[in-house]
Amino acid sequence: MPTPLARIPSLDLLRGFVAVGRRMSITLAAQDLFLTQSAVSRQIHGLESALGIKLFERAHRSIHLTPEGERLFLSADTAMQQLQDTIGALQASQAHHPVTLTASISFVGLWLLPRLPNFQQQHPEIEVRLSANNNIVDLRHEGLDIAIRYCAGDNMPTGARRLFGETIFPVAHPSLGITRLDDPSIITRSVLLEFEGDHSPWWNWESWLDTQGWSGVKPKGVIRFNLFDQMIHATIAGQGIALGRSQFIRPMLADGRLVALPTPRPGPKSNKVFCLLQRGPTPSKETQALIDWIVAEARLTDELQGNE
Repeated sequence: MPTPLARIPSLDLLRGFVAVGRRMSITLAAQDLFLTQSAVSRQIHGLESALGIKLFERAHRSIHLTPEGERLFLSADTAMQQLQDTIGALQASQAHHPVTLTASISFVGLWLLPRLPNFQQQHPEIEVRLSANNNIVDLRHEGLDIAIRYCAGDNMPTGARRLFGETIFPVAHPSLGITRLDDPSIITRSVLLEFEGDHSPWWNWESWLDTQGWSGVKPKGVIRFNLFDQMIHATIAGQGIALGRSQFIRPMLADGRLVALPTPRPGPKSNKVFCLLQRGPTPSKETQALIDWIVAEARLTDELQGNE
């Protein structure tokens, strides 16, 4: 028999309960709700008192749901998410909100930003908000519209749309006077710049040297970077030879800031791709416009890659 509407606990209590259940942390839930920890704790105690049921087991530094709490959370979280979606859609229909996009620092800095003025010329009425970071976030819970992910081509997230793959080869600044990487002696007198943000073999200089038959050849020095864009900026500054991603550095190759260095044999081939995820099946018209533009630009990038 359903509980009468008048006896349903207040939305504030249920909202606090769902926030804690999602985070399994009163501290993080308080941050999400812009409340103090004590206020959220009072909401949980108030809901437990109203229901006469213990919802959380509390340990010294952790909490977890009781079986009754788990049952309530499954229902309350679903209902709260439906409310969030519906209220968000209603508000979106009444006001223009920025289209929010999250992507890696290198994707934003080297691929997206140089192209974005073209989108702004086509859609001056659309405000775009960028979140450049290398963290994997939940679009729905973070309130983001679009995410660009980097992953193996056969392991894309459900619902993701492939944008383009990657072609990797050695590059350097013209001031180094190197036009080809065809002799191991070039390595011994050069500094190698290595990207440590991905441990795949195609980003590893030792693997590249192995494919050339130059195992054991030692460079003059090695500088390691955890961010791809920092490594590319160091390469443009003439600090050494790097492994570059064609899809990000093609403008720098075109204007002479970087030169590609052919090798006797192909290096390790990447199986990684960049793909696009959207928050829901029916994005706003502003979000759809940005998605369509990114997909079109990515198609051009992919076509150029195929011609290389």
